[in-house]
Amino acid sequence: MALHFSEQRTMARTTLRKTLRSRGHHALIGILVSARERAGLTQRDLAARLRRPHSFVGRMEAGERRIDVIEFIEIVRALDGDPKVLFGQLVD
Repeated sequence: MALHFSEQRTMARTTLRKTLRSRGHHALIGILVSARERAGLTQRDLAARLRRPHSFVGRMEAGERRIDVIEFIEIVRALDGDPKVLFGQLVD
């Protein structure tokens, strides 16, 4: 589900577009959900670690909310993961 190099070039040539529910957004969500499940956490567990309402995680995983880079790093660290590794999965 990672973005392939040809997709990255296409995205760079086009004007900035909404990414919510895009193929790349779905890939990002899939990576984060898999990481949460590997960590053995529920959505509520992750929300508690992030000190956010459980709806934050639910909306994120449902694809109803975009995630910025800083949030991505916080989420992955809350999962005891390495943000560089997970980000690498997305762009490889």
